[in-house]
Amino acid sequence: MSPRERLLAWAVGKPIDRLPFIIHWGPWAETAQRWRREGMKNDGDWHSLFGFDPYLAGVGVNSGICPALKEEILADEGETVIVRDSQGVVKRDRKDHNSIPAFLQYPVRDRKTWQEHKWRFDPDTPERFPKDWPEQAKRLRAVDAVTSLGVYPYGFFGGPRTMMGAVQCLMACALDPPLIEDINRHLADLWHRLWSRVFEETRIDAIYFWEDMAGKQGSLISPAMFRRFMTPHYRRLTDLARRHGVQLFTVDSDGNMHGLTPLFLEAGVPVLYPYEVQAGNDIPRLIAEYPDLRAMGGMDKRCMITGRRAIDAEMKRVRPMLASGRYIPFPDHLIPPDVPWDHYQYFVWRWKEMIGKK
Repeated sequence: MSPRERLLAWAVGKPIDRLPFIIHWGPWAETAQRWRREGMKNDGDWHSLFGFDPYLAGVGVNSGICPALKEEILADEGETVIVRDSQGVVKRDRKDHNSIPAFLQYPVRDRKTWQEHKWRFDPDTPERFPKDWPEQAKRLRAVDAVTSLGVYPYGFFGGPRTMMGAVQCLMACALDPPLIEDINRHLADLWHRLWSRVFEETRIDAIYFWEDMAGKQGSLISPAMFRRFMTPHYRRLTDLARRHGVQLFTVDSDGNMHGLTPLFLEAGVPVLYPYEVQAGNDIPRLIAEYPDLRAMGGMDKRCMITGRRAIDAEMKRVRPMLASGRYIPFPDHLIPPDVPWDHYQYFVWRWKEMIGKK
């Protein structure tokens, strides 16, 4: 089977020759710097050395903010700078980018600022499609990888969160629901119209949504809020995509997903990831409880810090989970900088052996 055939067959429960050998996250920039010092020959080795299957071919259509804001430095503070990024977020960031920025202000703070920002999500903005779109569309029809729309920051919690910040978004869900409803209705209209054209003009295999809407305690919003703010828009878009032959629908959210898993299944999204181990996710339990669920991720990245014995133990833990046929293993997030290059190589070779990739 080709990598594309294998992944799409897995997504809809058809027989496959082996599990896909795919990697969704690589190293942090600081991790890659360490690996180069420890013998990694070039930035591509972390991916190309191991023979990962081709995974996603992104579509060069702008489904988000358009035009983006001009990135600019607002203040130089020595080791840090205050910047406004392309999403309009003002943040304090280290010049070496080796830590998470401090977010200072978001472009949407209330209904007034949303109305001022809204025009940047107009589906008719000409710049959404590249000048060579007809040629790109033709190439995408023939590529031996899964063609996909979405990923960060496209979602119905992730979208407003990106514009407002998590705290303000959560407050609006409770105190100003019509604001969240208007944002999500506008985003759904944008994606429905934009993606309808894309579906007509090229081959799309997958839709990826980004939400990041859970912590260790579970979902950041209640099931009632999920069904109010998110479910109708998910159903509208997944119904559209299925009519055009899309087979793979996924949501990326960190945190404990036990409570959110049935809600996303109800909304028409059967594939969830990364099911972080440290957040308490129990993939065997979820797969047993929800027959329509297909899970990805779920390999504890922290085992690579400790060394070979911990890596062997993680492979032993994960191996029985493969028997369901509804789980694709890969590390449950970006690889942190305390993972040596030797440990990462050993992890990947054992993982490759486990799924039977030649």
